[in-house]
Amino acid sequence: MKSYIFLVLSIFLLHSSMAQETLDYATEIIPVLRKHCYNCHNVGNAKGGVNLERYEEEGRIIKEGQLWLKVVDMVKTKEMPPSNKPSLDETDYHVLVDGINGILVKSLEKKTPGKVIIRRLSHTEYQYTILDLTGISYDANGRFPADGSGGGGFDNQGGSLFFTPLKMERYYDAAEEIVSNLLEEPKKWQKLVPVRYRQSLWQRFLNWLMPKLYADFELVNTPEKAAEKVIFPFAGKAFRRLIKVDEKENFISLFKKVYQTMPGEPDPQRFNRSVAEVFKAILISPSFLYKMEEEPVVNEPVPLSDFELANRLSFFLWCSMPDDELFQLAVQGKLQEPEVLENQVRRMLDDPKSIRFAESFVSQWLGINKLKDPNAPLAELARFPQFTQSIREAMFKETTSFFHHVLTERKNFLDLISSDYAFLNEELAEYYDIEGVQGNDFRKVALRNTNRGGFLGMGSVHSVTSLPTRTSPVLRGKWVLEEILGTSPPPPPPDVAELPEDEGLHEDLGLKALLEQHRSDPACQSCHEKMDPLGLGLENFDADGKWRDSYGNTPIDPSGVLASGETFEGPAELKSLLLKEKEQFARNISKKSLSFAIGRGITFTDEMAVRDLSAVLMENDFNPDSFITELVKSYPFRMKIKDFQKKVNEID
Repeated sequence: MKSYIFLVLSIFLLHSSMAQETLDYATEIIPVLRKHCYNCHNVGNAKGGVNLERYEEEGRIIKEGQLWLKVVDMVKTKEMPPSNKPSLDETDYHVLVDGINGILVKSLEKKTPGKVIIRRLSHTEYQYTILDLTGISYDANGRFPADGSGGGGFDNQGGSLFFTPLKMERYYDAAEEIVSNLLEEPKKWQKLVPVRYRQSLWQRFLNWLMPKLYADFELVNTPEKAAEKVIFPFAGKAFRRLIKVDEKENFISLFKKVYQTMPGEPDPQRFNRSVAEVFKAILISPSFLYKMEEEPVVNEPVPLSDFELANRLSFFLWCSMPDDELFQLAVQGKLQEPEVLENQVRRMLDDPKSIRFAESFVSQWLGINKLKDPNAPLAELARFPQFTQSIREAMFKETTSFFHHVLTERKNFLDLISSDYAFLNEELAEYYDIEGVQGNDFRKVALRNTNRGGFLGMGSVHSVTSLPTRTSPVLRGKWVLEEILGTSPPPPPPDVAELPEDEGLHEDLGLKALLEQHRSDPACQSCHEKMDPLGLGLENFDADGKWRDSYGNTPIDPSGVLASGETFEGPAELKSLLLKEKEQFARNISKKSLSFAIGRGITFTDEMAVRDLSAVLMENDFNPDSFITELVKSYPFRMKIKDFQKKVNEID
């Protein structure tokens, strides 16, 4: 309740600042920055990589609004100025908080959806789209050159989906293989090509004779007419919109050219092979390989079309193309209606295909895709012999099944931090020393204690936040800060020594004692006092995700004190404290989900949408249904802007 009141108060203060007169940056705010901030954050001494002295104009604050939101937050939480510097008096505090906040909020009065550049299908999206379109399972991730992650850390970000000659070559190969497989599977081919084309003798006779007698005679049962009935629907689904007149003409022209090269081939084989060549052309078309949105004519933001909205919805929640119901709603122009849109969100989340969203989103959010890479630098098999590829895949399945359950059944995102259940099969349960689970299928299992509940109790997280030979409280603490609370510590100073890797020293002293020595360096203290307690509270989990009670001869002490002064005695109590950080967790989920949904990194211009989404989570007990519904109705999701327009609030 305390956290909720704080959020409401924050929102109230934010909107109040919109009504008040904005302080003058040059004459009122800069003097306070010069007095309290420039000593540590200047041109020659940019602590934490932040040089505030370079922001000489109000426009530069707006241009890097995300940084200045963090500045305001650190002033509000008393993290800045640091404890070894003079504190702000009440007047200076309000000048910085209200003054900078007022500038930022005023700049957001003019909404912008942000630019979503034309995006190639990610490998995951390609694989699922091919499956839904043709019924053929194609391992795109294994066959195509790897893509990087974009600004939001997801593989569907437009800025990272480059196109290279090698990728084009692979798309040609893929189209050839997919269509060839289709031809070899009669049931799947017949589903796409229900026409078994053949001209009767009488039809061939009429088509030969009648044009000689009547110039306007329309040929009967031509292969081109039959081809239209199968090619046009396939192209519409593949392009995820209604196809254009010139596209239809090109498809039929290609069909005719191919058909005419095989005069000795009997139908329906001749017909099918000709259709197959058109299918291949469709699968290498930019209209298939890219998610395209029509460029607005005006410079102002405009709503998405119904087909564009259907595409954003389906690739968000299914990682694939719209199904027939979404497509027909787009044809009818009904998808923009609020009630229809809400019903579609509920239907799509209830559909089994929503597991694709769960797997793609949560695995990239948490960084656990490494578990599927046998070459990833995780726990060494020689040191951790039970950490087999089978166990790694089971850990991946545990996490994605758990998230999907929270999303579609439990309907409370707070379970992601701490829960009294897990999703296990027999192999993983035995690995975790949990009794009473049998069989290969993953199922919901009640836990005797909450050490294992939620993300922080999962072997997937423990393994990807460890080094190959040992755990790393620093990596784990940093991971909790970034992936759960959505805050990032500054990079370490370049001259700071790393922890010694002497195994005997680790076993005799333990990581806690070693980190205390490391933290004694003033250059390290401010960051490590935030990260280390979070990581040390999870030290009972080894680098392979198994529970342990000691480092060799030294018992593990998982107790700790957070930077806030709150104490805990182990993983369960640590998670209870993290549950109090609802505002930060809500904001982090909002930013991650919005970035994944719109395919780009979150920018300062998305701030009001992020705050609105965070408020929806807080007000609805972290219910995913209301949150996802609000997200697809949000301004950045529903609107678009011309790609080549100058950035809003951009200065030269």
